[in-house]
Amino acid sequence: MSEHPLPDPADTIAEMLHQPELESDAVRSESRRGVLIALPSWIYLTLFFAIPLLIVVVYSFATRSSTGLTRLTGWNIESYKRLFDPLVAEIAFRSIVLAVATTLICLAVSYPFAYYIATRTPKWRNLLIVLVLIPFWSNFLVRTYAWRIILGSDGPLAQITEWMGFEPVRLLFTNSAVLIGLVYGYLPFMVLPLYAALERMDWSLVEAARDLYADGWTAFRKVTWPLSRPGVIAGSILVFIPSLGAYVTPALLGGAKTTLLGDYIVSQFLAARNQPFGSALSVAVMVVMLGAVVVYFRSGAKNL
Repeated sequence: MSEHPLPDPADTIAEMLHQPELESDAVRSESRRGVLIALPSWIYLTLFFAIPLLIVVVYSFATRSSTGLTRLTGWNIESYKRLFDPLVAEIAFRSIVLAVATTLICLAVSYPFAYYIATRTPKWRNLLIVLVLIPFWSNFLVRTYAWRIILGSDGPLAQITEWMGFEPVRLLFTNSAVLIGLVYGYLPFMVLPLYAALERMDWSLVEAARDLYADGWTAFRKVTWPLSRPGVIAGSILVFIPSLGAYVTPALLGGAKTTLLGDYIVSQFLAARNQPFGSALSVAVMVVMLGAVVVYFRSGAKNL
């Protein structure tokens, strides 16, 4: 009587798993589980992002009556034509210039600081990161009001310059005050991505460049900067986008001559009661921001 060896359980399970029916069932089960897990997020995004965005887009094509009422009949693109008015172009140019200046100043200040944090011991590194995050522990509006006091005509800055024998510095309600507030408010958004990129960089490559007789500047230009570029791009996007649509900082620190897109859009909704034009401005700003995000993803986000 011949003996037949018992089948290996592992082989039996492998054969069962490789059956097309079981594989498709497993894929469908995993897909259903993923949908259920993501369902609360989808509901939240639909209610508080997609639907409001759709309403803004619809209102941008609406008609404004002589009494200030918005009519959803007779759709047109008159509001988008007003985007090319000289006043809007001036405000948009001022907003873009301030946003670019804020981004460049934040980058110039944050890169050395992030480099310093990344090259410290873990003990000091954690302490410095906490110091960067401390501003988030207080309300942004309160911090902006603090700058309003500091830069005011009777503030500490004016008193110090007067005590030193100079003319009192009065920066409040100027573009400089808005720029200072924007840089202060969004500086951590530049430091953190730069630190993340520098901290996980392979520093042995820098040492290899120095061993090959590269000076410090050459090693930075050829090795450190290219490897940290994803952090530079991420930080620049995180600073540029909110700076372009900032409202609180220009409203508190700026004056009539420092109107930016954010407070101009708010004035269209609240003061001028021109919801179609305000919606068109909002859509235009969102398109610019979307373009910046696309540039970010195409320029190296996949390397983060």
